[in-house]
Amino acid sequence: MDRRTFIATTGVAGVAGIGLMAAAGTLPAAAGTLPAAPGTLPAAPGPTGRLVHSLDELRAAIAAAKPGTVVTVANGTYEVTSPIAITGTRGTCDEPVVVRAESVGGVVLTGEQSFVLSASSDVTISGFAFRGQTTTFDVPPDCRRIRLTRNDFQLADVEGLHWVMIRGDHTEFDHNEFHDKSKLGIYLGIEGAGTDQMAVGVHIHHNYFRDHTFPGDNGGEPIRLGVSPRALSTAAAVVELNLFERCNGDPEAVSVKSSGNTVRHNTFRDSMGGIVLRHGNGTRVDGNYLLSGQNGIRIYGNDHLIVNNYLERISNAGVVLGSGSVRDHYPGEPSKSRTGNDAPDRVRIALNTVLDCESGIVGESHRTLPPLDCAVTDNLLVADSGELVNMPFQDGITWAGNIHWGQGTDGNAPAVAFTRVDPRLAAGTDGVRRLTSGSPAINAASRAYPDVPRDLDGDHRTGRAADVGADEYSPRRPAYRPLTPVDVGPHAR
Repeated sequence: MDRRTFIATTGVAGVAGIGLMAAAGTLPAAAGTLPAAPGTLPAAPGPTGRLVHSLDELRAAIAAAKPGTVVTVANGTYEVTSPIAITGTRGTCDEPVVVRAESVGGVVLTGEQSFVLSASSDVTISGFAFRGQTTTFDVPPDCRRIRLTRNDFQLADVEGLHWVMIRGDHTEFDHNEFHDKSKLGIYLGIEGAGTDQMAVGVHIHHNYFRDHTFPGDNGGEPIRLGVSPRALSTAAAVVELNLFERCNGDPEAVSVKSSGNTVRHNTFRDSMGGIVLRHGNGTRVDGNYLLSGQNGIRIYGNDHLIVNNYLERISNAGVVLGSGSVRDHYPGEPSKSRTGNDAPDRVRIALNTVLDCESGIVGESHRTLPPLDCAVTDNLLVADSGELVNMPFQDGITWAGNIHWGQGTDGNAPAVAFTRVDPRLAAGTDGVRRLTSGSPAINAASRAYPDVPRDLDGDHRTGRAADVGADEYSPRRPAYRPLTPVDVGPHAR
């Protein structure tokens, strides 16, 4: 097998990422606030720059590149029949080597190949439209601090072809677009070296994932953050401020199969896929919008925090606290056991808003191992049909402070778990239903949340107690809102 062609059925190829994970509770700039104007690329040709007009000139310029070199490819369509090697190319953190299109999307790379990286660091690839190639774009483990920005990926729609795999530490993947895939295979995967390690410090932000129509029910994830043999490896990846629309290749739009990650401030709209913590421990899912889709948030593994998320009109359950076929995964575990579902332990589901979903917060009963030492607290559940709670295993769960409203039934929620009262919500111009003045949810949280200093909108959690649900009441304009296509992708501000 070609070393750059990763077939979905192998389960071996890897992906790695970018930027170090921010401290818990810290937030980036407001959604839509980006570092550059539309179409702006990292740097323009200058004293260390060169404008090239052929692939041979491009290869020569890359081979001669030094820290701070900017190689600009003249607009046009180039058929790449042999790799464009970036081998031993080293910039610095302050002066990366930049290989860029003359304008965003103005350079179209067709053919079976494109860039092939090895033994390189501090390199930026920006502004290209990748078309037609039948090999996976790979950032290998011997590369560090690679940035892929403002590119458009529509590779060959080949059964089992993964489009981008990142396996090098501290890769940054931002302002890119994936679209129009109809066959088995993922858009973006993150793995690492060997068979059980994850790349460290992946940062995936402001990307647009759309229109994956694979008719199967598994193997078409927009983002797969690890695979089961790597589940216990700490990736410390941050997946934030990305937009997913019409992502129907898999029930898992973001499939997390590694540990210690942050998934925050993303928007999922009109998609089969949701956020699934399938393998691994200690991931934070914070401040995401899941709107008018089929699947919400599903959880396996230990020590996760599910907080500040807004789920509306999900045709299945909003939040699923899973059950297990194994109690805990462990180093050296047999591969058959590692692929099993790890029963949730010490998971906190708190301060979320779940509106008009088929069911609100539910569990599973088709596996034998229940959740243990988990907590479902201070969530806002509203619906005019269905059940707000259906949790078959109750002994391992602490309930407190939730608010229920609407014609939907309370299900089997314990009487001590909730108060039934109108939370007095009103929709803003962005369609998000937030608390209004005088809401009984204000300052009503049952406990303190020192590790949740901000809400869905980016407002500080203030007062004698947090407000119930994802929104902390505030008259201020939200810093965060559901993302739209103008906020993400190659041409976003």
